[in-house]
Amino acid sequence: MPEQRARLLTSQFLTVTSAGALYFLSLGVILPVLPQYVDHVLGGDTLRVGVAVGAFAVGAVLLRPYAGRLGDRYGRRILVIVGAFVVATSAALYPVASNLGALVAARVLGGLGEAAFFVGAGTMIADLAPVARRGEAISYWSVAVYSGLAFGPFIGEVVLDAADYDTVWIVSAVLAFSAGLLALATRETLTDESRATMRASDERQPLLNRSALPAGVVLFLGLCGLAGFTELVPLYVTDIGLDDSRLVFLLYGVLILVVRIAGAKVPDRLGPRRAGSLALIGGASGLAVMAAWSSIPGLILGTILFAAGMSLMYPAMLTLALTGIEDAQRASVVGTVSTFFDLSQGLGALILGGAAAITSDQGGFLAGSLLAVGGLALLWAGIDPRARRAPVAVRAYDEMPEPEPGT
Repeated sequence: MPEQRARLLTSQFLTVTSAGALYFLSLGVILPVLPQYVDHVLGGDTLRVGVAVGAFAVGAVLLRPYAGRLGDRYGRRILVIVGAFVVATSAALYPVASNLGALVAARVLGGLGEAAFFVGAGTMIADLAPVARRGEAISYWSVAVYSGLAFGPFIGEVVLDAADYDTVWIVSAVLAFSAGLLALATRETLTDESRATMRASDERQPLLNRSALPAGVVLFLGLCGLAGFTELVPLYVTDIGLDDSRLVFLLYGVLILVVRIAGAKVPDRLGPRRAGSLALIGGASGLAVMAAWSSIPGLILGTILFAAGMSLMYPAMLTLALTGIEDAQRASVVGTVSTFFDLSQGLGALILGGAAAITSDQGGFLAGSLLAVGGLALLWAGIDPRARRAPVAVRAYDEMPEPEPGT
């Protein structure tokens, strides 16, 4: 069977993706509620909100490179299971976090679990995908990632309206715990050969995989705007006449779902540079519209453009980072790329939150737009020469041998 036609949606693939959907719903439930909690209950300002939001990324960044190395040595499955249960524990601690310091500590703990889960599950997806369909596989996986981060806020707002903050935290903990239970049904994807290769390699190799650094930098610049979007929109909507942000995040989630599924093959067919360029242009344009047009229509149009861009960002850059990588380094690459994901959500929250505190929410959106433009410039300047190669799916097809007569 030609590799690009090999079966992708296996039961194992669907189990990992379903666990990811529950897990990222758990994170998404908290997103719009946390800024309100810090602002209304803990008496924080925009900068303190940024600290609380970004603290999650601190724990993730601390563990992420080590998680990649552990995943290549000992397996992906243990990272997924332990990561989900640690995040569930973190959310369960929120009800007793009566001050900003305690909340930040709980968030850092959750970040440690997030690092393990993201690396383990993301690497499993890459392990299960045929090379010529890897971008498609990552697109489907990222449906779980971004749908959870988009639909979760809608659920969080509904739960907050119906109950209170503590109930939101409990719902988040239950979702993460459920993801851990589902992960128990997965099977290890690290082969004995790859495990032996990794253990026999140089122990002093760098924690961050150098091959993944260029793609990680571009991803960081493109996704800082996502941190600003999730941090600023819940408070910004009240300034333009909306009661809450649930419909904005619902719109974002639906668009992510549609574009990711309908365009799952785009990263493979266009190649990472073109797909990444579309992502960065969409993200920058959407945030620029929000910055320039302070109104409900401006927010809606900006969200549409922004969602279209974000739907392609992660698949394009992870596909680029995995190009030509040996199996024994795959978790290291995923860990490195996802480290930049965490940095974008941590530093991005601080950068855009700081810009908003100094200027306005529109200033925060504009800062995110400019960062995305910077990522576009680096991508086209050739920060990673692999981006200029032909799309994987096209190369795989061109390199296939001619079929025998009668086959």
